[in-house]
Amino acid sequence: MVTANFGTMQFTTAHVEKANAMQADTLVEHLGIRFGLDDQGHFTASMPVDERTRQPMGLLHGGATAALAESLGSMGSAMLVDLDRYGVVGLEVSANHLRVVRDGLVFATGELVHQGRTMHVWDIRVHNEAGDLCAICRLSNMIIELPK
Repeated sequence: MVTANFGTMQFTTAHVEKANAMQADTLVEHLGIRFGLDDQGHFTASMPVDERTRQPMGLLHGGATAALAESLGSMGSAMLVDLDRYGVVGLEVSANHLRVVRDGLVFATGELVHQGRTMHVWDIRVHNEAGDLCAICRLSNMIIELPK
C-alpha cells in the first residue's frame, strides 16, 4: 500500500478507491478523470484528450485542464477531512498552459503545500504521456463546516 504523510493524515490506496467511487454522475466522470497515487505517494489524476476535452482547434481545452486540476485538488482535500462534518469548496484555480496536447492522456500530480484548518492550497503539475510539463496550476480550497 502506497502512503504519503500530510501532517497527521496518510493518503492510501483506500482514499483513491473512495475518490473514484465518488465521481458517478459528475463532471469528473464525464471528462473521464481517474484518481491514483504515484510512486512518491502524491495524489494524482489522469484525463483523456478526446472529443470531451478538446477545443475546436483540436487541442486540449484550457478549461478541461483547469477542471482536471480543480478535481484533483478538491478531491484530495476531501480525502483529508471528515466528510460527515466538513465540505470542500474551491476558492481559486489558476492554470499556466505551457505545451499543447492533441491526444492521448494527461496526468496531473498534486502537492498539498498548505493544510490549514479552514484552507488547503495545492500545486498541481500536468504532464503529457511523454512526461513533458504541459501546465502548472494552483488551487485554493476552503474547508467549511456542514450545517447540522
